[in-house]
Amino acid sequence: MTIRWYGQSFFQIETSDKTLIVTDPHAMPEYNRNVVRADLVTCSHMHSDHVQVEILENSKEAKIYYGLDPKSKRSIFNPISAKFKNVTFYDVESDHDPDGGMTRGKNAIFVFEVDGLRICHLGDLGTILDEKQIKQIGKVDILLIPIGGVYTINGEKAKEVVRQLKPRLYIIPMHYGTKVLDSLQPPDEFLEGQKNVKKLEDTNALTIPVDLKQDNPVIVLLGWK
Repeated sequence: MTIRWYGQSFFQIETSDKTLIVTDPHAMPEYNRNVVRADLVTCSHMHSDHVQVEILENSKEAKIYYGLDPKSKRSIFNPISAKFKNVTFYDVESDHDPDGGMTRGKNAIFVFEVDGLRICHLGDLGTILDEKQIKQIGKVDILLIPIGGVYTINGEKAKEVVRQLKPRLYIIPMHYGTKVLDSLQPPDEFLEGQKNVKKLEDTNALTIPVDLKQDNPVIVLLGWK
């Protein structure tokens, strides 16, 4: 399995049988307009930098799932439980802010099960999780977590969410300030005091053996190019 990051919450997950999962695609000019293909696309909410599916090379052929109802003017959660090729996935309702969704609305957390691993993409999570959400998410092997504050949880809140979910293998930060986009907080707050940190800033890809075993989870900071 290979996970590639394209800035913000935009990832491409390539499974062992070459199925391509894309999350929260955007066309922000600050990041390279890479040619990205997808078989399956998920969008955590309806903000423009999370739903720009038209930038995908094969957007008309890809299967797209929206975690919030795209036809509604309100932020209404769209419950999903589905299977696509070798990928089983579902979403979990959450808030985009600490005010019960009253400020920025709802957010959908997506959980994917593929290649014997469980990947959790938290979208634009705006607050720590409650017990019901933790139970719904379940076991996590790889956690994709926002850390940049402003529109999502910040570094300190993200640390608490990591403690709540206890990911087994990897923690991959997303939606934070970078050299080309400084409107969000940099990763420093989240990384402070952390052990097992790998900065792979020269690559946007992390390849994970499906039979990987390690004693403690590793925080991986990917490049976006």
